[in-house]
Amino acid sequence: MKIGIDARWIFAQISGIGTYTQELIRGLTQVDLENEYVLFFNDRARAEKVAKFARLDLAPNFSTHFVPYGVFSLFSQLGFPGIIRKLGLDVFHSPNYMIPFAAFPRHRAGGTRCVVTIHDIIPLLFPQFTPKAMKTRLFPVYKRLMAEVGARADSILTVSESSRLDVIERLGIPPSRHGNVVAVPNGVAAEFVPVKKEHAAEKTILYVGRFDPYKNVPALIDVFAKVRGRMQTPVRLKIIGQPDARYPEAQSRARELGVDPFVTWDGYLSEEGLVKAYQQADVFALLSLYEGFGLTVLEAMASGTPVVCSNRSSLPEVAGAAALTVDPADSAQAADAICRILEDPKLAADLRERGVRQAAKFAWTRTATMTRKAYEHAMAMT
Repeated sequence: MKIGIDARWIFAQISGIGTYTQELIRGLTQVDLENEYVLFFNDRARAEKVAKFARLDLAPNFSTHFVPYGVFSLFSQLGFPGIIRKLGLDVFHSPNYMIPFAAFPRHRAGGTRCVVTIHDIIPLLFPQFTPKAMKTRLFPVYKRLMAEVGARADSILTVSESSRLDVIERLGIPPSRHGNVVAVPNGVAAEFVPVKKEHAAEKTILYVGRFDPYKNVPALIDVFAKVRGRMQTPVRLKIIGQPDARYPEAQSRARELGVDPFVTWDGYLSEEGLVKAYQQADVFALLSLYEGFGLTVLEAMASGTPVVCSNRSSLPEVAGAAALTVDPADSAQAADAICRILEDPKLAADLRERGVRQAAKFAWTRTATMTRKAYEHAMAMT
């Protein structure tokens, strides 16, 4: 097969989709030496970084192809279908919801097969969770776009069984095509490993992620205030995530509760800095109201950090029995879970061990192998 992967989803500052895309590429170089891959970029510097990251110099079946437009550009919709035809791709894989629609008309026969990964459909399920996002502000357009993706893709990959069921229901996938919607879990990078933690007088609670309302960060601030009021040991909350002026509620809440001096707002970190932050934290907390997967939970577990996370959507599926799961709407329950870990070294050690074992079940090479099978399945469809 000749397979094209849209690597333009790897932006300058790596986030969830970018991590997924470049880790999938690196995984495929390790598990597939037979098929031919073409990686599409619109930025040469980014292509060079990915080539170094994935060791493409050792993967002769991988090549890059540059296009002069971004993934959301109108010119991409106009020009990309011709490139796909010219290159004679058997499969085209978009690592996120946007595809070149003209290349994949409804009810087409043969031609290039379309595989698309849909990580979540939060704006369709809970538009109130993303009130200022472009998808929500242009909701009718986004809803129609997702319906078209559902109708035109030969195979849809989701990152959890929870997301799979949501996609089937909300995109109106008919029963005859349910088998074409496949849950392919994310992996966790090998860089996230446990280290011996140094004793520190101050305990650290860590959060990594965005500030959209569904992430529930203001509620985490409330929980942190309760933890500080209960703990005799000094406690600090470390928040890692790109600042978002659209959602200032968390910082406002920290000031209101008088805990802002004890909150570190670190912004975007390099991968090296992120790994170190996970390794040094005493507890990782994610009180999200919805997650398509929850990769940060796995990254924390792999780094040997105990986890407290929500009991909603995909998070119990990812965390298994290796985390303390709580109702994200119950701040007292969440604060109690965090305090239990901080106050009980035996519980913390048990969660660290269970977390490392749970994270080991999720390897990017496994993701790559399952994705390759999805390509083969798409090609076998009639």
